[in-house]
Amino acid sequence: MKKADNFDATKWLVENKITTQSRLNEGSISQQELQNILDLHSLWVEGDPKGKHANLEGANLEGANFKGANLKGVNFKDANLEGANFKDADLEVADLKGANLYMANLAGADLAYTNLEGTNLKNTNLEGTNFKYANLKGTNFKDANLEGANFRYTNLAYANFEGANIKDADLKYSKGLKV
Repeated sequence: MKKADNFDATKWLVENKITTQSRLNEGSISQQELQNILDLHSLWVEGDPKGKHANLEGANLEGANFKGANLKGVNFKDANLEGANFKDADLEVADLKGANLYMANLAGADLAYTNLEGTNLKNTNLEGTNFKYANLKGTNFKDANLEGANFRYTNLAYANFEGANIKDADLKYSKGLKV
């Protein structure tokens, strides 16, 4: 995601801090406002003091475009991300516990060390996704495309794989999977 050339992240955060979080929960945030939040987050990931950790907990981001975005450590806990595009995004160490990702596209995404406990990934495209060391306890993968996904060292206790395509998925060293 590209940062706006004349965007003053600090000024924007101060001016929109309260209204943005409430608008996230109402589902009325624009793609540009979301982009501004992610720009601040990228600065935070890089260690820039002007940056701000993105907290999108409980946000309604249905259909949002995160393609190729750096989302390391973002809090998406209990967020509605139905139909969102995370293709090739970096979600390492993000918190997606309880999030709804029904029909989302996470093909090629990096979800290493991510918390996805109780997440809905039904009918989701997860082809080639990296879940290494992720917590997938109770995750719903029903009818998902998991072809070539990396599940090494994951917690798969109580996960639902009914109807899922797991062709060429690497489940080595994962625990809790009942077959």
